Amino acid sequence: SMDGAPTPASPAGLSAYVAVSQLLGLTLLATTGAWLGRYRGGVAWHSPLQFNIHPLCMVLGMVFLQGDALLVYRVFRHEAKRSTKVLHALLHGLALVIALVGIIAVFESHRTKGIPDMYSLHSWCGMAAFVLYLLQWLLGCGFFLLPGASFSLRGWYKPQHVFFGIALFVLSIAACLLGITEMLLFNIRDSYSHFVPEGVLANTLGVMLVAFGLVVGYVLTRDDWKRPPLAEELALSMDFKTLTEGESPGGGS
Repeated sequence: SMDGAPTPASPAGLSAYVAVSQLLGLTLLATTGAWLGRYRGGVAWHSPLQFNIHPLCMVLGMVFLQGDALLVYRVFRHEAKRSTKVLHALLHGLALVIALVGIIAVFESHRTKGIPDMYSLHSWCGMAAFVLYLLQWLLGCGFFLLPGASFSLRGWYKPQHVFFGIALFVLSIAACLLGITEMLLFNIRDSYSHFVPEGVLANTLGVMLVAFGLVVGYVLTRDDWKRPPLAEELALSMDFKTLTEGESPGGGS
């Protein structure tokens, strides 16, 4: 900070919530793996098990990594903005690649088994989430990482980017819940209502997806946990505002 004070630590509550989110995220992945391994025969690419790659990739990419990409601005509070931005973009990019693998797996599996594509609510919500997520990523890179976007243009786009970031995270979790339900109804329709272990495990996975979303959402929406601007960013943005809008320094960041 400007007066030479030591870098402030992260707020205590923030660290605890982030730790819980990571614990939940890893448990999500383990539970998904346990379900597919124990009850659905595991995963393999060119085989009848190819479909199972789909839920694994979607939970890993569109939920866990997407959630973590959203958290980087809260976790790396005192690093340079540029490197935090690059990490944010890289994690989202990795999530997109993994999700794409999951989408290819389900289309190939359907083709092999002669199952129709894109008729269910799950597939509509899931495809909407993926396409909009890709668009959001491209726009984010264009506005915030490539040189050329003006300060005022970035300022105009940022609230859109933040809102749709959270909205797409919510939509991704909703698509997962629809997918879990669909998978259970296809595979154990007759025994699901008898609280069989597979049904209980998959329901638990769904509840954990919601819990992960709630914890990440809480961290993202708490105002006092937002990333404080570094001294040099603050000075820069004030100079810029004074230059471009004739505002007195200190009129917002």
